[in-house]
Amino acid sequence: MSGTRAELPPARIGAGGSTGWWGRKRTRQAAMILCFLLPSLAIFLLYRVIPLGWNAVLSFQSWSPMRPPRWVGLEHYEEMLFYDDVFWTALWNTLIWIGAAPLAIVLALGIALLVNSDLKGASVYRTIVFLSYPLMTVAVGIIWRWMYDERGGFINWALRELGLIDKPLGFLQSFDLAMPSVILTDIWQVIGFYMIILLTGLQQIPQHLYEAARVDGVPRHAVFLHITLPMLRPSLFLCAVIGLLNSFTSFDLVYVMTNGGPGHATELLVTYIYKLGFGQTKFDYAAAVTVVQFLLLLVLTFLANRLAGGNAGAVEKD
Repeated sequence: MSGTRAELPPARIGAGGSTGWWGRKRTRQAAMILCFLLPSLAIFLLYRVIPLGWNAVLSFQSWSPMRPPRWVGLEHYEEMLFYDDVFWTALWNTLIWIGAAPLAIVLALGIALLVNSDLKGASVYRTIVFLSYPLMTVAVGIIWRWMYDERGGFINWALRELGLIDKPLGFLQSFDLAMPSVILTDIWQVIGFYMIILLTGLQQIPQHLYEAARVDGVPRHAVFLHITLPMLRPSLFLCAVIGLLNSFTSFDLVYVMTNGGPGHATELLVTYIYKLGFGQTKFDYAAAVTVVQFLLLLVLTFLANRLAGGNAGAVEKD
C-alpha cells in the first residue's frame, strides 16, 4: 500500500505535466500561425470586407460628395430593374463575355494537346502562344485597336489582299462587330495562360493509362473522352473559374478599345459601374449595380462548384 501511494503521485504529476507541455506547445504554434496570418487578414479586411460592406450600405442611400447621405431603401434597385435599359444591356453583354470563356478554354485545350505531342518545335510554339499573356492589357488593347483600324489596320489590309472584302470594315465602330472583336482580343491574350494550365494537367496524367488503352486497341477519340478529359477535370475547372473571374474584371481592355461603345454595344457591368461613379458621380447608384454584380458572381461560382462536384461524382462512379 505504501508503495502504491508512493507511485501514484509521480504518475499523475507526469501526466499532468505532459498534457500541460503539449497544450502550451499547441498554443504557441497557434499564436505563431496567427501572427503570420494577421497582416494578410488585416489587408483583406481593410481593402475587401470593409469596402464591400460600406458599398452594400451605400446602395440603400442617396449620397454624393456634395450632400449628406439619405436613406432611400430599394429605390436604386427599382430604378435599375425597371427603368434602366443600359443596365440590362451591360448585364447581357457580361453574360455573353462569360459565355465566350469556354471557347478560349477549348482552343487552349487543342493547342495544349498539340504542343504536348511529338510535334517538332513544340517548345517554340508553346512559347509563342504564351507570350501574349504577360503583355499589359492596356498595351494589348492599343495594339489590337490599331489592327482593327478601318483606315490603316492590318486586319482590313489582309482581308483586302485576300479578296475577302471590297471596302474596309469598321470592326470597333460597328454595333454588330464590336463585341466579337473585343472578345477575340481577350481570347488571344488569355489563351496562352489556359494552355499552360492544361498542359501541366496533361503532363500529370499517368502514361500507363495510355499504354494500357493502346494495348487494348481503344480508339483515340475514346481515349480522349474516357481518360484525358476526366483526368483534366481539375485543370478545366480552374480555367473555368479564372475565366469567370476575368469576365467581371475586364475593364481595361474594353475601356481602351471601345469605352463600352458604340451605343453601349460593348458595355459591361464593370465599365457601366465606372461611368456611373466617376463619370456621372452617381456613387450610390453605382454601389447598387456593384451589389448586383457581386450577387451574380456568387451565383455563377456556386453553380460552377455544383457542376464540378457532379462531374467528380460521375467520374468516381465510372
